[in-house]
Amino acid sequence: MGPWCSGSTFDWQSKGQGFKSPRLHKKLQFLKNMNKIGFDNEKYLKEQSQAILKRIEKFEGKLYLEFGGKLFYDYHAARILPGYDPNIKIKLLKALKDKIDIILCIYAGDIEKGRLRGDFGITYDVDALKLIDNLREQSLDVIAVVITRFNNQPQAIRFKNVLENRGIKVYLHYATKGYPTDVDTIVSKEGYGKNPYIQTKNRIVVVTGPGPGSGKLATCLSQLYHDYKKGIKSGYAKFETFPVWNLPLKHPINLAYEAATADIGDFNLIDPFHLNAYNQSAVNYNRDVEAFPLLKRILERITKGDFIYNSPTDMGVNRVGFAIIDDEVVREAAKQELIRRYFRYSYEEILGITKKETVEKVKLLMEEVGVSFEDRKVVLLARKATSRERTKEKVVETSCGAAIELKNGEIVTGRNSNLMSAPSALILNAIKKLADIPDRIHLLSPDIIKRIKTLKKNILNCKYEILNLEETLICLTISSATNPTAEVAMEKLKELEFCEVHLTHIPSVGDEVGLRKLKVNLTCDSNFPSQDLIIA
Repeated sequence: MGPWCSGSTFDWQSKGQGFKSPRLHKKLQFLKNMNKIGFDNEKYLKEQSQAILKRIEKFEGKLYLEFGGKLFYDYHAARILPGYDPNIKIKLLKALKDKIDIILCIYAGDIEKGRLRGDFGITYDVDALKLIDNLREQSLDVIAVVITRFNNQPQAIRFKNVLENRGIKVYLHYATKGYPTDVDTIVSKEGYGKNPYIQTKNRIVVVTGPGPGSGKLATCLSQLYHDYKKGIKSGYAKFETFPVWNLPLKHPINLAYEAATADIGDFNLIDPFHLNAYNQSAVNYNRDVEAFPLLKRILERITKGDFIYNSPTDMGVNRVGFAIIDDEVVREAAKQELIRRYFRYSYEEILGITKKETVEKVKLLMEEVGVSFEDRKVVLLARKATSRERTKEKVVETSCGAAIELKNGEIVTGRNSNLMSAPSALILNAIKKLADIPDRIHLLSPDIIKRIKTLKKNILNCKYEILNLEETLICLTISSATNPTAEVAMEKLKELEFCEVHLTHIPSVGDEVGLRKLKVNLTCDSNFPSQDLIIA
């Protein structure tokens, strides 16, 4: 597809199907893929809203609702529940807008360490700011930010100053004295009583944060302590999407959640408290089950025995399992997520981020549902796209390969050249295919590419001259100003969203950023593209 965009197209689905007309088969396959919906957003929104409103009726005062997971862009849920709106939680909050206040928690230690959110590659403090901006765009306001387990960390103080200078109310909460064994101290002026009380207006108080360990539960319990001291009989509930309590323990959706949290050692189990109280199986995860006896004691002490829950599952208000409309579709999607997690952890292992045990755990989960990396179609074809060179000793790969599965089931490949990276070639090949642009037509001017290479080599002194994906997309934008064909192709970039992509090597920074912005589901083999220690 152009002399520097090495690659080809495969219609994976057509093999052995007996269709005489490839065009007819392509149309039928596209319609089939488009109809692969396993989740009903409207049903979920209705049931989830009713569940929250019904829960607050159990309390005279406020309901402190701990919101787990991601408010915006919950791509994990979207990947394993085809049809799920990644921003459905925001629609839920907007439906309850006149009844809720929002509190945002962030752990001071995460700010100090510069902890990263893996799916966006940004730190938790930046993610908190982004979350506030995104909520404001939806006419939802954060009434306060709580910096939890504060211990005079310099970066946390800086973050506090940044927020206050922008007119955002900030509260400092401290590590709870006596936690976890001394309940008398925990539920006292020296424990939760040491934290300042956060003034709220509405009966439902959503307590959220940029990630796990943000201090959401402690903030809810601190508020409950102060409310009961004031004679306000408030309550607590938890909103977690996964694991899905009313699906089987070994359902692929719950195993996919277990894989997603394998790096922090979480695992699913049957809630023993729920089973004992109701003789009914319900799935929960280890930390909630382990914490329940202590949490029950704390809440019984705060509420003076006015405690309504018999199990950690009782505390939840999750209705996601009731909105699944095609179990077969979501099972298959969850199995694919297991494979993606395997590749991600394998990559993180060689970077020293994840332990080998995490990779092995996900591998066992894959075996449990009967899938291997070969069930991810783009993997083998990405590897096939690489060129090979035979030496006296062995056959070695001389290029990086890449493959993308389009929404119509076709797979397009690409590999690197002396002008651009494999992801760059892949994306250009893909949008040319979507726009029905012949191979011989150039999207980028060869002269522009040569000038950029000269800039990188002779002026910027870059070691690698080839265009990464970020640079290629900029060149495509410039080209579209004078090249109508490039403009048509560029409009197809949006259609790559959530397509499956695999690379045979770890991407460079520019390639990874470009792929992330296109919102593709990316995996890669755990191979370094060169002997250099820094992937430029």
